[in-house]
Amino acid sequence: MTRLRGSIEEKSGISRRHLLIGGGAGVGLLLAWAVWPRSYTPNLNAAKGEHVVNAFLKIAEDGQIIVIVPQAELGQGVYTVLPQILADELGADWRTIAVQPAPISSLYANTLIAGQWLGNDMPSLVGKAGAWATREYAIRSAMMLTGGSSSVRMFAPQYRDAGAAARILLCKAAAARWDVDWEACETKDGFVVLGDQKLRFGELAAEAMDYDLPAILPMRPSSDGKDDEGLVGQDLPRLDLPAKIDGSANYAADIRLPDMVFASIRQGPIGNARVKSFSEAEAKKVTGFLKIIKQDRWVAVVGSNWWAANKALNLLDPVFTVDGRLIDNEAIDAALERAFDSDDGERFVHQGDLDAVFGGAQIVASEYQVAPALHLAMEPMAATAHVHDGQAEIWMPTQAPAFARAAVADALGLAQSDVILYPLLAGGSFGRKMEAEAAVQAAIIAQEMGRPVQLLWSRAEDIMHDRPRAPAHARMAAKLARGGYIEGWLAKIAAPATMTELWARMTDGALPHEAMDKAAQTTERAAISGALPPYAMKAFAIDHYPAAVGIPAGRWRGNADHYNAFFNECFIDELAQVAGIEPMSFRMQMLGNAPRLAHCLSTAAALGGWEGGIAGSGQGIACHSMAGSHIAVLVAAEIKQNRVHVGRIVAAVDCGAQVNPDIARQQIEGGLIFGLTSALGGSTAYERAMPTTMRLGELGLPRLADIGEVVVEFIRSNEEPGGIGEIGVPAVAPAIANALFTATGERFRTLPLLAAR
Repeated sequence: MTRLRGSIEEKSGISRRHLLIGGGAGVGLLLAWAVWPRSYTPNLNAAKGEHVVNAFLKIAEDGQIIVIVPQAELGQGVYTVLPQILADELGADWRTIAVQPAPISSLYANTLIAGQWLGNDMPSLVGKAGAWATREYAIRSAMMLTGGSSSVRMFAPQYRDAGAAARILLCKAAAARWDVDWEACETKDGFVVLGDQKLRFGELAAEAMDYDLPAILPMRPSSDGKDDEGLVGQDLPRLDLPAKIDGSANYAADIRLPDMVFASIRQGPIGNARVKSFSEAEAKKVTGFLKIIKQDRWVAVVGSNWWAANKALNLLDPVFTVDGRLIDNEAIDAALERAFDSDDGERFVHQGDLDAVFGGAQIVASEYQVAPALHLAMEPMAATAHVHDGQAEIWMPTQAPAFARAAVADALGLAQSDVILYPLLAGGSFGRKMEAEAAVQAAIIAQEMGRPVQLLWSRAEDIMHDRPRAPAHARMAAKLARGGYIEGWLAKIAAPATMTELWARMTDGALPHEAMDKAAQTTERAAISGALPPYAMKAFAIDHYPAAVGIPAGRWRGNADHYNAFFNECFIDELAQVAGIEPMSFRMQMLGNAPRLAHCLSTAAALGGWEGGIAGSGQGIACHSMAGSHIAVLVAAEIKQNRVHVGRIVAAVDCGAQVNPDIARQQIEGGLIFGLTSALGGSTAYERAMPTTMRLGELGLPRLADIGEVVVEFIRSNEEPGGIGEIGVPAVAPAIANALFTATGERFRTLPLLAAR
C-alpha cells in the first residue's frame, strides 16, 4: 500500500496530518478552505445520442435512462435501489433503466461514512466546525466509499433531486412544443404527458438540456409503494441479476485483454515479512511459465495461464524472514488481556456516578472473547492491469476507488490523472475490498512485463492475508436494583483500533505492521460502536483499550457492532437469570426509550413462539439497533455431534420505509446467515504467523443441514430508510449463545461458540 497523493495534497498542500494538529492551525485551515475556490462539474462521458443531465443521470435519444451509481455493487442491490429512487421521481419506465458505474469525482463523496471515519479526530480538534471540516475533506478528497449501510441514507436525496431535475427539464421541452406552461405537464412511464398528448423522454432529451432549473425543485407526491403509480416501495426486479445469471457479468477474473498473461503471488507469513530466497529451477520447468517478479515483500510468477503460474509458484517454494515474534493465538489473547492493564484506555461514553453505584455493592461480572472473523468472500482478491504509454488501466472491484487509484499511481510513479480505474462487480466483499493490495501488485507486475496482467490470489493467500474483523475481549460488570432493573453498567472493551489501522494503510501507505504500531496506543469511538445498550439505566460507562494483536484488522460486515452486541446481549441474559426474570420481559421493562426496538422484540417473540427461555427449550433471543434500523432475533438451537444446529431463526426488523422491500429482505436474510457463520466458525487459529486452516471446507461454515427455517418479518414504518446491509448480523450470535444455554445449561462466552471445546 502507498501514500495518497494528488487530491488535497497536490492542490493545496493540505494533508490529514495538518488537519489533526489542532489549535490555531486548525482555525487557519478552516479559513483557508473557506476562501479556496472550487467548482465540481460532472466528468461523465457521453456516447453518441446520449445527453448528460447531471452527475447521476444521462438520457439517450433512443429512450434509455442511464443512471450513474458511485457505490460498488457488492451483491447488496445498490445498482437497483438507487436507480429506483431516481426513476420514481423522474416518472421513468423501469424497463428502460440502465446502470453505469460512476467515475472518480468529488460529486460522489460519501460524507456520511467519512464522518464516521474521521469524526473521531476532526470535531474534537476544530471545535464546532469539525463536521464541516470533515465534510469538506471528504469532498475535496473525492472520498467515494461503499460501506457502513450508508448508500441509501447518503445518496437518496441526491437521486431524488436528480430525477426531479430531469423531469422538470423534459417537461419544459415538451411544454415549449405544445406552447403551454411546463407545470401543466407531468411524466409517466417514460413519457411527458399533457392530457392525451405524449412525448417520449428520448425525443425530448436534446432539447431539454437548453432549459434552466428553478431555484427549488418541486417533487412528485410520494406513493410509498401503495399504488401502481410509483416505483419506490415496489419489489422491482434487480438490474444486476440477468447478467449474473447468464454469465455475462464481468468480475475481475473475467477480464480478457489482447496479449494478456496471468500471475499468482506469495506474500509470506503475517507480520513484517521479507523475501529471503526461492528455487527457480523447478518452477521454470512448468509448461506455460513466463517470468518471476520479485519485490521486497512478495514474489509472483507470471504464466500463460493462471494454473501454470500458481503451479510454478508452489515449486518456487519461496522462503521469508519475519521480524519479531511469530504471531499465534496465545499472543493474540495475551495482547488483549495486557491492554486492560495499560494506561491507554479511554472512557468514550458515561452517565451518572458509576463509582457511587458500584461502591460496596454486589456486582455481577462476566468476561467474553471473540476471535478474528474472516471475510471469506467467494471471490478472492484480484485485479487486471495494463501499463502502457505512460498510463495505467486497472480493472478491479473496489469500495474506495479514489484511494485505489492513488495507491496504484504512487506505486508506479504516475500522476493520478494517468491512472484509469474501471470499477467491477464484486463477488462478495463484506469490507475486504475497501483495500487495494491486489491492484497495486497487478500494476507493478504489468509494468515489469510490458503487457496486460491478471493477478488472482489463491484461496490460501486470500485467507492468510485477510484483514479480519478484529478480535476482542470484554469485561462486563453490572449492579442490579430491586425489581430487576440495571442500576449500573460498565463495559471494558479491549480491541485493536481498526479504523486507525485501516486509515493508515489506505491513505498514509503504511504497511500492515506499521499500521498496527500506529494504532496500538490509539483509542477510537468506532471500536465501541454498538456497545452502549438501548436499555434504560441509572449509570453506565463504556471504555476502549487499544491492543496491537499482531494481525492487521479491517472492516467487516457489522464491524464492532457485531462483537459488542454479542457482549451486551449475552450479558443481559446472564443478568436476567440472576434477577430471576425471563429474558424477554427483563429487556422489555427497560426499553421505554426505544419503542421501535421493543416492538421488534415483542414481534419476534410472538412469531417465534417464545416459551420464556425455560430450561430445555433451546430458545434464545437478542436484539440490536444500528444505522437507523432495529432488529430482534429469536432462534431455536441445539448441539448435535459437537456441531451447533439452528432449527429456526425468526427476525423482526424495523428498518424504516424501504425503497425495494424484496432487496431489504434479501439483505436481512443474508445478514442472518453471515451472523450465523460467525457463531459456528468463519475463523481460524494462528500458529507461527500462519493460519492453521486455509480451506473453506475446514472453517466451520454453516451447511444447509445446520440451518432450518428462516423467517423475516418487517415492522411497517414510515420512518426514513435505515441501513439494511449490516443490521441482520449482530444479534444472531448472542441469540444462539442464549439458546444453547437453555438447551445445555452451559454459558457460551466465546465466538465461535464451540471454540472453547
